[in-house]
Amino acid sequence: MVKSRRVQVLLILVVLSFLLIHFLPCSNNAHMEEKPSAVHILILSSWRSGSSFTGQIFSQHPSVFYLMEPAWHVWVKMYQNSAKVLHMAVRDLVRSVFLCDMSVFDAYMSSQKKKSDLFQWETSRALCSPPACDSFSRSDIITAGNCKTICGKYPFSKVEEACKTYSHVAIKEVRFFDLKVLYPLLTDPSLNLKIIHLVRDPRAVFRSRENTMADLRRDSNIVVGSQKTKGEMGPYNTMQVICKSHVEIYKAGSQAVPSFLKDRYLLVRYEDIVRDPLARAAQMYRFAELHFTPELQKWVHNITHGKGHGAQAFDIGSRDALRVSQAWRKTLPFQKIEKVQNVCKDAMDLLGYRLVQSEEEQKNMSLDLLFAQN
Repeated sequence: MVKSRRVQVLLILVVLSFLLIHFLPCSNNAHMEEKPSAVHILILSSWRSGSSFTGQIFSQHPSVFYLMEPAWHVWVKMYQNSAKVLHMAVRDLVRSVFLCDMSVFDAYMSSQKKKSDLFQWETSRALCSPPACDSFSRSDIITAGNCKTICGKYPFSKVEEACKTYSHVAIKEVRFFDLKVLYPLLTDPSLNLKIIHLVRDPRAVFRSRENTMADLRRDSNIVVGSQKTKGEMGPYNTMQVICKSHVEIYKAGSQAVPSFLKDRYLLVRYEDIVRDPLARAAQMYRFAELHFTPELQKWVHNITHGKGHGAQAFDIGSRDALRVSQAWRKTLPFQKIEKVQNVCKDAMDLLGYRLVQSEEEQKNMSLDLLFAQN
């Protein structure tokens, strides 16, 4: 009997040893290869391309911590440099924000900074609800105007505190001109980065930039250099750089894609969003692993079917989004359209924007002909 028990014990020990040897290493490897718990979303675009509105689609989601153009602080502090030189500093700041390490702003802001010193902080629903502000619920749809009035007094430390309580961190940024600059973030094991590349018809961008030229002067100087922004060709020089960057980003994201970019790059045209807001918002939410709630569906419909004109920079109030997106066709002289088409032809061809050949065609071409289906 004693011998039989000893044999049983030995057999149990052998089985346990086998399990420890063969399964524990696998378990450890699986743990090491786990993706970060948070999802990180970078909305990559250029000025006057509908990116503020697209950012709000994410900002208003109750699972998302959102910041609008945090790299603005880098460009303000280091405005003497070119966009290419600033790429690394911008990338490092974006990485820190994704990881909810807001100490990165110490290099660009006063030591006495408050939450309200952060660029366009009021456009972030997450900074207008607990724990960043106690006046609204996290599930509320919150306008920037209401937030700015009520939630500005909180300390800057609330930015990091709030960020750490969300499953998704989203950033809208217009200061990257090369997707390859972001490769270190896409291969960073601490990040689960997804990139939404938002583009807009260059003719519409040009018309909108004309209306906000003073607001964009410093940025344009950084993009092309102050000498190239002067004179009649100044605005077209800037558009040429922006259009070229979209071409390069699109090619890097969709052609001969590195393995680490698989399923992590999504091209979205602003015109497609305003033509079918619910379908495109749903597409972006699926890509970002977010649920499209009935409340958000109602908000997306209402904000794109209003009567506003969207004339102010960063204005993200309710508007007739489809009509606003096409305003260039009635207000931009054909001579300017020809120049924009000339400097942006490659981008327009690649992204599905068709050239117009005459003033009559400009006014009368249907949307189905003007934009190839994407």
